[in-house]
Amino acid sequence: MDALTAFGLFAVTFMLICYVLEDRAPFWTLLFALGCLMGSAYGFLQGAWPFGAVELIWFVVALRRWVGLRSKASALRRSAEPDG
Repeated sequence: MDALTAFGLFAVTFMLICYVLEDRAPFWTLLFALGCLMGSAYGFLQGAWPFGAVELIWFVVALRRWVGLRSKASALRRSAEPDG
């Protein structure tokens, strides 16, 4: 197994683990986005540009979802604070 194939295997495995754990905390969504970015890099480095492009789109989608989750969590914390 060459280094590029090992990197691709790591990226896809990392994405899968982060995807499974996304419901636990927003940072798993951020890590999933990072995994998508790594998958995109792997696709482009391997020469499979359609795979790289789709993974890049998933990176943007996951990053936007993370921003939304952070905003929602922040709003929930603010509403839970006692008035005073």
